Amino acid sequence: MALRLSRLVGERLVFFRCYSAFMKQRIILIFVALLLPLAGCKTPSQSPSEPAPSGTTGTTAKAGRGIAAAGSGFDFYLLNLSWSPEFCYTHPAAVECAAHATFVLHGLWPQNANGSYPENCSNAPGPADPAQYNDIYPDPGLLEHEWQTHGTCSGLGADAFFHAARSAFQGVIIPPTLKTLTSQISLPPDQIIELFTASNPAIPRSSLAISCGHNFLTAVEVCLDKSLHPTPCIAIRSCRANTVRIPPP
Repeated sequence: MALRLSRLVGERLVFFRCYSAFMKQRIILIFVALLLPLAGCKTPSQSPSEPAPSGTTGTTAKAGRGIAAAGSGFDFYLLNLSWSPEFCYTHPAAVECAAHATFVLHGLWPQNANGSYPENCSNAPGPADPAQYNDIYPDPGLLEHEWQTHGTCSGLGADAFFHAARSAFQGVIIPPTLKTLTSQISLPPDQIIELFTASNPAIPRSSLAISCGHNFLTAVEVCLDKSLHPTPCIAIRSCRANTVRIPPP
């Protein structure tokens, strides 16, 4: 408000100065007197009320590593299927751990081909009825986090985004070897990918990545285009361990 008031006062002063000059020149030819205020009293080319250029936002880009400016768009989705036994080992009281599931949906994340990713793109409200997504997000806190952090960058409304996340998650068949696991096994990352491609012929190896930590499986990630079709994983780092341990649910 102070900036707008200061600018307004400045424009008024310019006007009155030009008007005074005009009055002092009344003895000069009318034609010349009219030209002087026109030459000296040009209004600013852009008013404060004009909208910002298309594609910009009122927020400052986050400076975190790998994070693109909010609202800058994205190239593809990264579907993260978290290996629940590994998460529940350190979070036994988490809501989703009561089901003793194998893979659970962590998120559908917008990604860019240069390795960056947008986050927290708007303050748009989440779904009006979060309970309808209990099958994929039994923890309401995780659902809200996924919407605010990732969903707001998808260009979709909240319900459309979570319907897309559910569809993508349900579209991946969990390999029988992992779905019926009863004791810990160890497998090379490439062999885990082979299990998934065997159960999902439509998903090529190039669209899959393995995530691991301390040589334990943490997630399998699937790269999808904006229509939720498999697409090559660009700039997505996969687990480089020789073998990863996979504990049972």
